[in-house]
Amino acid sequence: MAAHVLSELSKPSQSTSALPSVETLTSNDARLEIDPASYSALYNNTPFGFQHNLHKLDLFQFEAICDLADRYTTASANDYFVTGTSPKADAAFFDTEQIVLRPVEAIRRLDEKPTRILLKRPENYDVRFRTLMNSLIQQLRALPGGLGNQPIRRIQSSVFITSAAATTALHFDPEVAFFAQIEGDKDYHAYPPDQVTEPELEEFYSRGRVSIGQLDMSKLNPDQDHFFPLKAGVGFHQPQNSPHWVQTRAVRSISYSLVYETALDKQIGLTRAFNYFERKAGLHPTPPTKNLQLDGLKAKAIVPVRFGLKVAHKLRHG
Repeated sequence: MAAHVLSELSKPSQSTSALPSVETLTSNDARLEIDPASYSALYNNTPFGFQHNLHKLDLFQFEAICDLADRYTTASANDYFVTGTSPKADAAFFDTEQIVLRPVEAIRRLDEKPTRILLKRPENYDVRFRTLMNSLIQQLRALPGGLGNQPIRRIQSSVFITSAAATTALHFDPEVAFFAQIEGDKDYHAYPPDQVTEPELEEFYSRGRVSIGQLDMSKLNPDQDHFFPLKAGVGFHQPQNSPHWVQTRAVRSISYSLVYETALDKQIGLTRAFNYFERKAGLHPTPPTKNLQLDGLKAKAIVPVRFGLKVAHKLRHG
């Protein structure tokens, strides 16, 4: 498969501040080394790499990760995910062996078989993760040409603990993401969001729920595969709706992801939901961002329509 290995991973980035040199740091010391030119030109359009020091933070040391996982023992099942490896990169995303273990138990058995553990919203379980999240958002807002002062409607972080030789199948997520490798090696393949067609996006956003989007890998342009050989201290920016698949190498992997959806991102999603019904009616909807005033009208109109459809579905199916 042809792939781009982005240059940010192989040369020092132009950082706005130097990384602290101490070995164990606190959340307030977290730094992202992002090239301002790459950020301004590529933000939310094309994946690009950066460096960071998150792997040196106290909350990401392995014992601290185990302590965090232990806090999920009584958590809702919506707050974590434990599953086996995908059989291949182009498999259905949920075509995996479901592992009925709490996160801390699964961590202890990582060497037994390929296992993927996702700890959602750790900021609700350890205040240090909320401090980290706020610090990183402030750093991103300070860079010109990207997030800026846009209102954020939804934000959360995640911690991924994955055994060796595990695969996460191709999918896309409805958030802007900044992904940081903490421990181990991970091969990450990401495509620009324009590899997803408008009808595919419309169908996804018409559902009105936060989930993952599945795609046919054979329809993606292999020349648009941006390959990131991640290791501790290396990360990358993943635009909203960017198709991606992941594979760990020979050792355990720990990663951290910060994701959010701005007010504009939310409006675009609602516009696509409206466009879905337009297209179903045989019309040719105007893509989002071409007419922001029209987008705003569509975004407002789709909310009661979608609510009415949900009510009708409940009445029909009890």
